[in-house]
Amino acid sequence: MAKESMIQREAKRNKLINKHQVKRRKIKQDIKKSNDFMSILQLQKQIQKLPRDSMKCRQRNRCWITGRSRGFYRDFGLSRHMVREMSHECLLPGVKKSSW
Repeated sequence: MAKESMIQREAKRNKLINKHQVKRRKIKQDIKKSNDFMSILQLQKQIQKLPRDSMKCRQRNRCWITGRSRGFYRDFGLSRHMVREMSHECLLPGVKKSSW
């Protein structure tokens, strides 16, 4: 189980990403359209004023049950431990234990 503070920090980042997503996208489009160097600098200053945690690349994938960030399976949104436990209990449809 992950620390509660890490889970809360990730939730805060998700809120900031959703809040500033449209504004960030609009500024980036304006930068691509602009030809004037000074206007590009102004737009870059605007983007730098936005919070760091509002960038999508700072988001970390976490298991929705345990909050674990390592060993994350995107298909299920779970960590490897939970995928194993849930597949043994037949809670994940289409997942079989392999043997050869």
